[in-house]
Amino acid sequence: MQKGQIRVQTENIFPIIKKFLYSDHEIFLRELVSNAVDATQKIKTLSGMGEATGELGELRIDIVLDAKEKTLSIIDRGVGMTQEEVDKYINQVAFSSAEEFLTKYKDANIIGHFGLGFYSAFMVSEKVEIFTKSYKDENGVYWTCDGSPEFELYQIDKSDRGTKIVLHINDESKEFLEAHRIKSILEKFCRFLPVPVYFSDGSEKKEGEEKKDEKPINNTSPIWTKKPSELTAEDYQNFYRELYPYSETPLFWIHLNVDYPFNLTGVLYFPKIKQSYEIQKDKIQLYSNQVFVTDEVKDIVPEFLMLLHGVIDSPDIPLNVSRSYLQGDPNVKKINAHITKKVADKLEEIFRNDRKSFEEKWESLGLFVKYGMMTDDKFLDKANKFLIMEDAMPEGEQKFYTMEEYRLATETLQKNKEGKQVIIYTTNPIQQDTYIKACANKGYKVVKMETLVDAAFINNMEMKWENVHFTRVDADIVDNIIDKQENAESVLSKDEETALKGLFKVEIPELHVTVEVKGLSPESAPVVATRPEFMRRMKDMGAMGGGMTSFYAQMPDEVTLTVNGNHPIYQSLLKEENKERQEKQTRSLADLALLSQGLLKGSELTNFINRSVELMGKN
Repeated sequence: MQKGQIRVQTENIFPIIKKFLYSDHEIFLRELVSNAVDATQKIKTLSGMGEATGELGELRIDIVLDAKEKTLSIIDRGVGMTQEEVDKYINQVAFSSAEEFLTKYKDANIIGHFGLGFYSAFMVSEKVEIFTKSYKDENGVYWTCDGSPEFELYQIDKSDRGTKIVLHINDESKEFLEAHRIKSILEKFCRFLPVPVYFSDGSEKKEGEEKKDEKPINNTSPIWTKKPSELTAEDYQNFYRELYPYSETPLFWIHLNVDYPFNLTGVLYFPKIKQSYEIQKDKIQLYSNQVFVTDEVKDIVPEFLMLLHGVIDSPDIPLNVSRSYLQGDPNVKKINAHITKKVADKLEEIFRNDRKSFEEKWESLGLFVKYGMMTDDKFLDKANKFLIMEDAMPEGEQKFYTMEEYRLATETLQKNKEGKQVIIYTTNPIQQDTYIKACANKGYKVVKMETLVDAAFINNMEMKWENVHFTRVDADIVDNIIDKQENAESVLSKDEETALKGLFKVEIPELHVTVEVKGLSPESAPVVATRPEFMRRMKDMGAMGGGMTSFYAQMPDEVTLTVNGNHPIYQSLLKEENKERQEKQTRSLADLALLSQGLLKGSELTNFINRSVELMGKN
């Protein structure tokens, strides 16, 4: 029997472990089960090589809770340890100096190292016992320690190969004596481990009671461990439901399978996303050799793909990941770039081979594509081929345009004075219907830009695409929406124009209204309300909390009332002798234009309704 007290020059590591090893104490169970998996995988390997002889027996891991005895046991039938190995892997780590420990294991890859992970047990235990028997040794070994620089290590009789670790849970960690708590941790961290894991609550078992039918808590062969050629669409969909039981069927998926220059497997799903739904990030789970690590994968997965669902598994990413470690890790950068390329290639493939299906999925896909084009220039280069824009008033069968198709369809009509391609867009096809139809009558193509990201997308793309300018359909009267055309000559005299402009003087506290009189087509509306593109964008961005633009949100809306002096209504309106009636008719025309922009609210809207009823009664 070996017994003693180890004295070291600096403090031992136990206080460090309890305080600093992991911020979340539940990790101890992940670490101990991971070690049991490693030990089990090793015996399978050694047996296959002929180095371990004899029957392997049932290879499984058992987690046994006994709340009465205040113990939690982790039992495996893996390689086990000799007394020499226990002394080397347990004692030498346990009683190193704190400084040496932190230096040695600062960026250690835990899984596969029976050392650091094991000591997470002391975060929740007042005493830890090890019962182990090596595949190559006849005698069993017992080790125990209470978290002080004292231990016991000696040989014992143990018939079966493998290791049993018994944790005597301390008073501060009583939550880990609750069956539902242990089950939830196992389901979180161990649901895809490659060795069957069973949980039993020994404290609830009555003496003489027969063993119930057991089911492992984990799926030992998740689909990302298989070859894509072995899987059907149904397999992928079933796995998605396993991950997200209450979600709709995904649009499609990407199977990752890389073994050089880094190891990466996984399946990423494109979920259905509708504008009215709350967008959820952190739905991708990171694993290392099938052990759950985290669902905060921002540095591994490109920002714009954080809306995807699924799993990625890479042994090149250590279990004790930290943000600073990930940001500087070269493998993480390579994985990030590879995922971007795979997603872009998949989208291009679907667009090229089944455009109809691609267009049908665009409501969800557009969010990913536009977000990616804004934030990732490499993705932008590829996405230029498959970005599509929906026509607000499609003619014939073509409902969507790529950038190249839009350019060809509008090249002669939609170029401004600077020679830039003007993309006319609508953010609300119903509210802006009048403007859309007016543009369509001119032969212009108006596309929908009505999603959550479109305001930012438009601003970004104007910087990234040098020869493109976006103009909202209601940013000006249709004759001026492409700034290269001259206005028609007005039929009104200068005095009549001045008088008309005076009649349209509108004062509303929330609005800054400018009035202009122009000679437009007699068929055009009598008054058109427009909002300057730049100021409207600034207000939209400010309303969304756009940093330096936030002060714009507090400013009054700017609106221009363009009075069409050539409209027949003004021939009679200017001759109206009843000044009160003339003013009310003029204000109602102005209010109709403001109403089309959604700028007539509250008391102003009430006044408009009352005035309209009054004017109708006088006809």
